[in-house]
Formats: sequence, structure tokens, C-alpha cells
Amino acid sequence: MEYVTLGKTGIKVSRICLGCMSYRILRKGSPTWGLDEERSRPFIKRAIESGINFFDTANMYSDGGSEELLGRALADYAKRDEVVVASKVYFPMRPDPNGGGLSRKAIMAEIDASLRRLGTDYIDLYQIHRWDYETPIEETLEALHDVVKAGKARYIGASSMFAWQFCKSLYLTDLHGWTRFVSMQPHYNLLNREEEREMLRLCVAEGIGVLPWSPLARGRLTRAWESEPGTERARTDDYGRTLYAATEVADRSVVSRLCEISTARGIPPAQTALAWLLHKPAVTAPIVGATKAHHLEDAIAALSVKLSDAEIKALEEPYIPHAVAGFE
Repeated sequence: MEYVTLGKTGIKVSRICLGCMSYRILRKGSPTWGLDEERSRPFIKRAIESGINFFDTANMYSDGGSEELLGRALADYAKRDEVVVASKVYFPMRPDPNGGGLSRKAIMAEIDASLRRLGTDYIDLYQIHRWDYETPIEETLEALHDVVKAGKARYIGASSMFAWQFCKSLYLTDLHGWTRFVSMQPHYNLLNREEEREMLRLCVAEGIGVLPWSPLARGRLTRAWESEPGTERARTDDYGRTLYAATEVADRSVVSRLCEISTARGIPPAQTALAWLLHKPAVTAPIVGATKAHHLEDAIAALSVKLSDAEIKALEEPYIPHAVAGFE
């Protein structure tokens, strides 16, 4: 396993982050494609055995269930101070008017709830899941600063938003002397490269760690386009369809090129797609989901795949501009 520093911090994270959205305590109304606790734990254990020390979840995954089972698994398989746990806040956790968002009230309630579910005294990386248009960003940033100063989080990060919003946040934290964001989770993969326009350039300039979510485009970068995935998630993932349905014609060309290069190398498309991401100077660690054994093995193997400049150019050549997808 390879390790790198997260942004301008001193903390070291594995170059592969295990995303835990698929690990669920299945509750009424929750998606049926996730793995229950019994089937999830072997993936967390295998990740630790492989040297992965970085785990990402969120309070809203499985209505808190992902945090619960991740916390129990880490308690059994790892020493707390040897792993880096990331979680997120924003989406509604209760039906009342203050059940979500990034107000001081919501953040202070949700950090404590996440800590209880994870069974820990602190979260290493506490991230805002989206931009809250109804709460002044100053209120959010000061609340996050207080969470860090209270020892409940070590660092703070952000996820999908416009570059101007992230830039404004960094400016305000510097202006007020508040805790600065150290990471950004963008929607970034071979099928959606729009963050290359501004966000990734901003992150490089400001020393921000980049943790791409959906690095394999919800499985679209793991097989030939014509191959039928036949999985429960593929049949029921309405959100995934909103991310990629509008660009299907253009995306087919990218996937075709990916499969050509992967076949020539004799490796699965997933390894090539992840290797492409890992070649990007801005990228710290892709957040990889794993629900089958080979998912983890492909992610780890991708670290050893060194693409040539010609291969990278060929992979990127078919891409055409896309609309923003993953946030508003």
C-alpha cells in the first residue's frame, strides 16, 4: 500500500480510501442493494489487512447504519488511532425543520450523533456533504471550527460544490482564523471530468487533498458498455441514472477506449480507470466502494499500473463537455 499526506496536513492516508456507502443496516425504506453487516465486515477486514487505513462514510448512509457497522468493525479489526475515519453532514436525518443542513444547531447535533454511532471520541475528517444555500456559510464555518476545537474532529473537508463557493469558504476561514478545509470530495472520473476546469486547479493551488467519489462511475467504467451488469443496484439506482443518462452516447466512446487499452494491457477496465485517476497530480485517494472481492483487489492492483502519456491521451481523447452532475 502507498501512503500520502492529506493536503497540507501531516496526516498520512492510504492512496485508496474504502467508501462505506454500500455497507448498511437495512431499514424500512432503505435501498435493497447494500450489503448487511455480516456481509460488509469481511471487506473492512480485508481492507485493513491490505494496508488501507482510510475509511469514508456519512451520517445519511443507511440512516446512520453505515457509521454503526463501520465503527463496530474497526473496533474489532483495528486500533482506533491507526485508522483515518471520515464522515459527512448535511442531508436530513430527521423530518423536523432542523433535521438537516449546515446550521450550527444541525452540525452540533449531528457530530455527536455520528460519534455515538461510530463508537469513537473523534472523527478524523468531518466533511460537509453539500453546500447549504439556506445557511450563511460563516455560520457553518464557525460551527465546524468549534467542533475541531472541542476535539470532536481532527480536520474538516468538503464535498461537491462550485469552485467559487469553495474559494469563498477558504477565504473566510483565513480571514477569521477559523479551521480551514483540508480536502475536497468531487465527482470525478473518466466519464465526468468537469472538475478539471476550476475545482482541481483551485485545490492544487491551495494545497487541498482531492478524494474523488464515484471513481468508477457507478460501475460504468468496469465493463464494456454493452455488458449487462444484472445487479440489484444497477436496476434500482435512480441517482446513478441522473448522473450519466444524459451523456450516454458520448460516454460509450470513452468506455470503448478504456476497454481497448485494458484489453491490450491484459487487465480489467477498473484497474485502468483507477490508474488514470491516480496519475492525476491533484488526486490524493479515490473513494472506492467494494461489494465483491475483486473490487478491492482491482483497486489495490491499480496502484501498480503505470500508464504511458500516450495511453492517458488516448483515454481522454473521446471526452466531450458535460453539464454539472452531482450537485446544484
